[in-house]
Amino acid sequence: MKIHYADWNEFRASKLKLDMSRGKPSPEQLGLSQALLDDPAYTSALAGDGTDCRNYGALLGIPEARRLFAELLGVSAEETVVAGNSSLALFHDSIVFLLLHGAPGFRPWRDQGPVKFICPVPGYDRHFSICETLGIHMLPVPLLATGPDMDEVERLVARDPSIKGMWCMPKYSNPTGTIYSAEVARRLGGMPAAAPDFRLFWDDAYRFHHLTEERVATPDILAICKERGVPDRPILFMSTSKMTFASGGVAALASSIGNVRWWEKHLSIQTIGPDKLNQLRHVKFFRDRSGVEAHMDRHRALLRPKFDAVHRVLDTLLGGVPSVSWTRPKGGYFIDLVTPPRVARRTVELARSAGLTLTPAGASFPYRNDSTDQHIRIAPSYPSLEEIELAAEGIALALLHVTGAQAAA
Repeated sequence: MKIHYADWNEFRASKLKLDMSRGKPSPEQLGLSQALLDDPAYTSALAGDGTDCRNYGALLGIPEARRLFAELLGVSAEETVVAGNSSLALFHDSIVFLLLHGAPGFRPWRDQGPVKFICPVPGYDRHFSICETLGIHMLPVPLLATGPDMDEVERLVARDPSIKGMWCMPKYSNPTGTIYSAEVARRLGGMPAAAPDFRLFWDDAYRFHHLTEERVATPDILAICKERGVPDRPILFMSTSKMTFASGGVAALASSIGNVRWWEKHLSIQTIGPDKLNQLRHVKFFRDRSGVEAHMDRHRALLRPKFDAVHRVLDTLLGGVPSVSWTRPKGGYFIDLVTPPRVARRTVELARSAGLTLTPAGASFPYRNDSTDQHIRIAPSYPSLEEIELAAEGIALALLHVTGAQAAA
């Protein structure tokens, strides 16, 4: 492939201005859902059961939206809640409800002493921000090729009743693209926990965000936990933020019937109902799981060339450079570039000085503390294909400049 810059100094002189700090859908991806706004076929006020979506009510979501998300998550409609546009808000509110009110049958977490969470790393920075803001102590656990280090997770959870929760991104995890194995899911569902009100926060953000033709399945954690006698342990989350509109999608959670009733009780103090008009638009737009999968195939057609371009550039410039590697995810929105120790932060700073904004090094770790300073998150989705190629060159050249290594090319 063609390399545009001879070295770091030439890249810096190009004065490229590009922000790759978040995994945002591109304008072309947003355009795939424009009919939600423009086509009258998706505009209606009456839900199938006669609910007037312009009015109050349907606290847990309109019935057809609950059925759709139940189909997407592989659960029953009764186990499903459909809400507003943000799964992040559902994470936050779930933890706040547990802190203030406690899980069903248990005292509030805040009344039981310090609260800790298991955090597989590298992980999603916004998970960690919620914990940090709410005063929850985070315990990092290595994320291996098949999921979190379960020997360490089981050891910690079994002995410490202050460990009340664990973040899980079971498929195409942010930022590594890791896919949890069925064995990891079975161990998560069946492991003894010193805290009887322990919860798995199962963030299935990328369930349908495939980058290859293989549609990797997500482990059925609800069924596993039911079989092991802990049906209340998992709370599943997903949204359409990267399917339709990031600012105007629909989010959902799923859990046991007991947890759904618990959620409804506390949510009823916060709101009289979600944006049902938007829920109805999305149901009409997607129709069913097949409609979602076909829509996501169109996303894949736009995203895959950008990921391929990053891999080509990194293969060309960094292939064979000692202690440098990167993930090749089958789905999701990110590539995790692993540098030699104590190099990532300086590489990101150098890239920023040349106009290329990346996620801060360390953001994928609790308290932004990557003790080895080795991880750089690359988000290829938003820029154009040409811009992605140039940005990937800039990242590689910055890394080579910091390490003093020579380009493989």
